[in-house]
Amino acid sequence: MGLMMLICSHQEISCQQVLVDDASVFSVQWSVFPSGVAGNLSAGNLMQRYLTYIKSCTLNIIRPVQLDSGIEFRLLGSCLSLISFLPPSFEAEKVVLRICGGVLVQPRQCDRGELRFGVEPDSDGVRVSLQLSEFCPLILGSRSPSRIRFWLYRLTQAAIHRLVTVRFLVMLYREMCGVSARARVVAVKVREGQPV
Repeated sequence: MGLMMLICSHQEISCQQVLVDDASVFSVQWSVFPSGVAGNLSAGNLMQRYLTYIKSCTLNIIRPVQLDSGIEFRLLGSCLSLISFLPPSFEAEKVVLRICGGVLVQPRQCDRGELRFGVEPDSDGVRVSLQLSEFCPLILGSRSPSRIRFWLYRLTQAAIHRLVTVRFLVMLYREMCGVSARARVVAVKVREGQPV
C-alpha cells in the first residue's frame, strides 16, 4: 500500500487541442494510471463515469441522456441537444461515440466527429484517454473561420472542454488511487494544427 501511495503521489496529464487544416477540432487528454489501480477500468466504464461527471460538474445544466438512438447532451430538462451521438461502438480497448447532430455542431458537418474513450496498456501502466476529433463547432461557423470566431471558440468552448476533461482525469485518478495527487498538465504534439 505504501508503494502504491508513492506511485500515486503525482499525476501527469498530457494534452493537445488544435484546429486542423479542415477547420475541425482535435483534442486529446490522457494520463497513465498505475496498473494496480486501473486493472478493472474498461473503456465502457470510463465512458459511463464521464457521462455521470458531466452531469455533476455542470450542476445538472448539461444532462447526458441515453436513448435507443444514441446519447444526447441536453440543456437542463429540455429536449434541446447540445451534442448528439450515435450509440457507442466498441473497438478493441476503446469506445467511440460518433457525433450526429446538436446545436453546438455546424449543421452541414453533423455526420463528422467523434469522442473516443480509451483504456490501453502502456509501458508505465494503463493509459486512460479521451479524444475528440473531426469536431466542427457551430461557433467557428465554417471551414474558414474568422479570427473573431476562432478566439471566441478558444476562450469559451475549447477552454471549457479542456478544463472539464482535465478535472475528470484528476478526479478519476484520485478515486482509483485513494489519495490526492499533484496533477501537472503537459503539452504534447499528436497532430499538426493551430493551438486552441
